[in-house]
Amino acid sequence: MKTLFPVILILLFLNACSDNSSVNQVADAQKSAAGKTSLIVLGTIQDGGSPHIGCDKECCRDLFENPDKDRQVVSLGLFDAESKKKYLFEATPDISRQSKELNHFGTESTAEMPDGIFLTHAHIGHYAGLMFLGKEARGANKVPVFAMPKMREFLTNNGPWAQLVSNENIDLVPLENEVPIRLSAELTVIPIRVPHRDEYSETVGYKIIGPSKTALFIPDIDKWEKWERDIIDEIKRVDYAFVDATFFSGKELNNRDMAEIPHPFILESMEKFKTLSAEDKAKVVFIHFNHTNPVIDPTSEESKMVLSKGFRIARIRDVFEL
Repeated sequence: MKTLFPVILILLFLNACSDNSSVNQVADAQKSAAGKTSLIVLGTIQDGGSPHIGCDKECCRDLFENPDKDRQVVSLGLFDAESKKKYLFEATPDISRQSKELNHFGTESTAEMPDGIFLTHAHIGHYAGLMFLGKEARGANKVPVFAMPKMREFLTNNGPWAQLVSNENIDLVPLENEVPIRLSAELTVIPIRVPHRDEYSETVGYKIIGPSKTALFIPDIDKWEKWERDIIDEIKRVDYAFVDATFFSGKELNNRDMAEIPHPFILESMEKFKTLSAEDKAKVVFIHFNHTNPVIDPTSEESKMVLSKGFRIARIRDVFEL
């Protein structure tokens, strides 16, 4: 036992150093962005979360007993250095923690609610977090919610969301396809329609134009070939492209018809993007991972493959200066 004790201490020390290194890297990135217009990744997981309801596969099995608090549903936070305002992209079921994290990003803020929320569409992971702004939870006051016409109609005419509108917990701000929203002199957001399963609303991605750099955010799209725009050209026009990476391949779900839930597989996207220069490949940031997607694990062979080809994988609290 005496001989094992120093070894245990060394292992504990090494683990602590490793953990602290990771924490410090995140802290350094956020510190470097302090006072600068920047994006922060607040979630990377597909709507259903991880662990996923009813999942008994290896990808979720241990997470029910030992949840990973960093597995939050896809969201970006935006800090506007000029106005000192902060915005959420998506209102996810994890909005409580995400809005708190955004509160500390860029500069410390006394406001607990974001200065605005941009919605992409009416699938549960992208708008259901609005429920926490109502009387049962925050009881928020006129939080601006930027939404496209069908999305506004859906929220206005269907409970319980209509109550958020009538009680003025949220203030719906109209968006129109490709019409810029100027948030400040140096920050503009442009919604862009994309093809997706639009049962209740249209679906948009966003182009976020900062003082020096531009980002594209498309967490959900059916297939790149269905879009009237050329994704290759769009990637070349921006500095960061956060793109739908729900599934790594078509082999992940053996109990669902993949035709009913079309998304660009990471393997398909990498093949499509292979003609990009190394500089342009580095702009691609895969995001919105189904619970089955092996790239959630940064040590997986699939993650290593993606990185080896020059692309990036979104990790929570990654920071991107604009």
